[in-house]
Amino acid sequence: MKRLFNFWIILFVVASACKQTSDSAALNEFYKKQLSEYNRKLTQIIIGDVFSPPVCSRIYAYSNIAAYEALRQSNKKYPSYAGRLHDLKKTPAPDSGRTYDFSISEMIAFFTAAQKLVFNAGAVSQLEKEYLSRLKAMHVDEELVGRSIEYGRKVGLHILDWASGDGYLQRTALSAYMVNKDPSRWQPTPPDYMDAIEPNWKTLRTFLLDSASQFRPEPPPKFDTTSGSIFYQAAIEVYNSTLHANPEQIAIAKFWDCNPNISTTQGHVTYFQQKISPGGHWIHVAASVAEKEKFDQLRTAEIISQTAIALADAFISCWEAKYLYIVVRPETYINKYIDRNWRPVLQTPGFPEYTSGHSVVSSCAAVMLTKLLGDHYHYTDSTEVPFGIPARQFNSFLDASAEASISRLYGGIHYLPAIKNGVDCGKRIGDFVFLKLN
Repeated sequence: MKRLFNFWIILFVVASACKQTSDSAALNEFYKKQLSEYNRKLTQIIIGDVFSPPVCSRIYAYSNIAAYEALRQSNKKYPSYAGRLHDLKKTPAPDSGRTYDFSISEMIAFFTAAQKLVFNAGAVSQLEKEYLSRLKAMHVDEELVGRSIEYGRKVGLHILDWASGDGYLQRTALSAYMVNKDPSRWQPTPPDYMDAIEPNWKTLRTFLLDSASQFRPEPPPKFDTTSGSIFYQAAIEVYNSTLHANPEQIAIAKFWDCNPNISTTQGHVTYFQQKISPGGHWIHVAASVAEKEKFDQLRTAEIISQTAIALADAFISCWEAKYLYIVVRPETYINKYIDRNWRPVLQTPGFPEYTSGHSVVSSCAAVMLTKLLGDHYHYTDSTEVPFGIPARQFNSFLDASAEASISRLYGGIHYLPAIKNGVDCGKRIGDFVFLKLN
């Protein structure tokens, strides 16, 4: 009887040890992918809130900086962004003598920041509850969870306090863009004739750039309606590229559309289709590559947060140029001087033409990822699959950004000078941001 009792004791201990090992392995695997996974889930909330591309970039930046700052406490070899990003003060330290799971703190900081940056705060709160229930299912110690939540919340609030001073709330009180009769200036375009999007985005505090104008592009070609002029020929190039676009070029244009809010009118009914932004697209690329390479959490947080910072500064820089030069879109120019019935392949976004935003931010992100992960990095980009667009394969990040840039010509929404000069600016911003952070 005693032997039988001892047998059951041993069996129980072994089973418990196996269960703990199983839970620990599952938890570590979960932690590795959590930031990538929840960036994707945050993207769905951002899409539902219908934010403009610059605003999207701000949400990704602050949320992922918060995550990194909380997680880096687990390995001080990863330096803080405090003292490097403009006006960011030292992040609160965890209490000495207490144990934390900084992987949990990472996500709580992420949720805390994101919740105040989006409209649908309840959806982010629900993500946090889902996250914590998953931890509970893996039997993480409740006291440890509680302390880690407390610290993550503190970091998230610290980042939000910093974010509150970037000029975002003040920008709406500044002068709006006024449309006038100058034919060279941007005008609202069909089908919605929307007001100019974020004309004062240049006033936001940059993350690392010395100023919004630091990498200002050279002026665009002078507006001219004469058939032999540089400007007219640039418009003709857009016109012909869409008329003679082959299926592959159309596929490229649609893959990189990344217009967060496309309207479709059928008869008397207009409906809107929400999609991912250019910044969101590149955050997904960074996240998917981190998962593919099975990077540890800190490496993943570093890659995503640095990409997000670069994107945010690229948008501030690009928007400074857009509302400095205020160049008319191809759709307006072509309809007035070349073919009144012409329509672009893609819907024209509601902001000035020069420079191409996708060219700037894609080139910037590609430079960052190339420097972080290496050149000639082959990957499959499945970002647009949820929106019904097939995945595409690329031999490097710079190949992908080059395709993203030329897609604006194929789509009929940018002249070639805006693309070429946008690429140049984006690469310079990427080089600068990487140098500052590494």
